[in-house]
Amino acid sequence: LLNTYNKLGIPLDEQKMMNGIAVDAVFDSVSIATTFREELKSHGVIFCSFSEAAVDYPEIVKKYLGSVIPHTDNYFACLNSAVFTDGSFVFIPKGVKCPMELSTYFRINEAKTGQFERTLIIAEEGSSVSYLEGCTAPMRDENQLHAAVVELVALDNATIKYSTVQNWYPGNPETGEGGIYNFVTKRGLCSGKNSRISWTQVETGSAVTWKYPSCILKGDNSVGEFYSVALTNNLQQADTGTKMIHIGKNTKSTIISKGISAGKGQQTYRGEVKIMKSADNARNFSQCDSILIGDRCGAHTFPYIDVRNQSATMEHEASTSKIGEDQLFYCNQRGIDTEDAVSMIVNGFCKEVFNELPMEFAMEATKLMEVSLEGSVG
Repeated sequence: LLNTYNKLGIPLDEQKMMNGIAVDAVFDSVSIATTFREELKSHGVIFCSFSEAAVDYPEIVKKYLGSVIPHTDNYFACLNSAVFTDGSFVFIPKGVKCPMELSTYFRINEAKTGQFERTLIIAEEGSSVSYLEGCTAPMRDENQLHAAVVELVALDNATIKYSTVQNWYPGNPETGEGGIYNFVTKRGLCSGKNSRISWTQVETGSAVTWKYPSCILKGDNSVGEFYSVALTNNLQQADTGTKMIHIGKNTKSTIISKGISAGKGQQTYRGEVKIMKSADNARNFSQCDSILIGDRCGAHTFPYIDVRNQSATMEHEASTSKIGEDQLFYCNQRGIDTEDAVSMIVNGFCKEVFNELPMEFAMEATKLMEVSLEGSVG
């Protein structure tokens, strides 16, 4: 197993980890290694596998597990609750700023199988943490299932930043055979005043994706953010979006969604903003942009807005465009070939989201977009 990670350039030897990122490696739903545990523990930070947390910290697990996403939430959350074996557990104590980035790398390796890991992150009063998630799988002719559950809890004045770069195998580009079914439930609860949860995701892989990272803004003055780039090429389908539920007073949410469709890919944004009666002076800004490459792909947007308080402010804008011949001509005249030009234009289109990613992930995301778009023009 360790050789597999080393081949992928993910060293689990702490002596080699010079970039200050603690890693939990999850291989087919089983956590096989977690780095920098002792150093984090000296700051009071708990970062370990879920199976270890259940044994060593049962009171915390019992208090928060299922508190944000109950097993009755949806079919795949129920499936996960029934069969999950492992995952990542993070606990940031009161007043602690996590001294390094925390990261989990998920890999599905076995054929004809599913991965049902669970992630639980709790940030106590006045604490903060940045968490990175990466996903890959080898090429298989059969479909595999990824049905994870992620729960975030932020108490008073706490901040959680959760970033994902997803590169599951998308299936055969010609026939559509194989690939990952990526059906994930992610939700954060801003339960304390002045709490903040920020989701940032780059989705370039999987055959079919259903994923809607959401925020429940319960605490007064709490903030929820969602920054997303989703790319579909060849026969991929992505149905992504978010929910922002405003409950507390003076709550704010921001939604920035960028969708790119190429080949025969289908891209859907599905979002919900709900402002409850109790959410005085709540504010939301939503921006959903799509770009089409070619004439066989599709982009669809389904925003749902439910406002029950007259003091609320809502802003929503959306656009769909295609890469123009004049843009490509301009680049070609300056010695840039068409494929590189498309990559440059798309990366510029996504810049607003990439700026929210940590440096390592931003560079990786840019390269992933370039690779995923290969062959989309011509």
